[in-house]
Amino acid sequence: MRSPRITVATSVLGVLTIPVFTGVANAAPQTAPLSTATTAVTDTRPCEQPGPWVIGTRAVTIRSKATTKSTSLGILYKEHKFTVHKSSGNWHYITDRTTGVRGWVSGTYVYRDVRMCLD
Repeated sequence: MRSPRITVATSVLGVLTIPVFTGVANAAPQTAPLSTATTAVTDTRPCEQPGPWVIGTRAVTIRSKATTKSTSLGILYKEHKFTVHKSSGNWHYITDRTTGVRGWVSGTYVYRDVRMCLD
């Protein structure tokens, strides 16, 4: 008694999934491959660009030098906007645009957001 139910359920699911896969294949744009010389200039997909800088915790201490033993200048909170000017090892020299404080923050907590493209 269970065997016909399983067969019917499998058949119905198989029929329902076929249009989904054919629709995805037909929806993909047909483009000619670009040469390597023009790919670097014209291909600006967002997944190949580095992501924005983000804070991976609630707050990070802004320091005067790129070491945990240096003087604390302020705190960079997750809601604050900031600009990264340069990096040295696992430390980044930033400007907190909310408070105007400039200093070093650890790369353990401040990093580039990772973007992923599914082609």
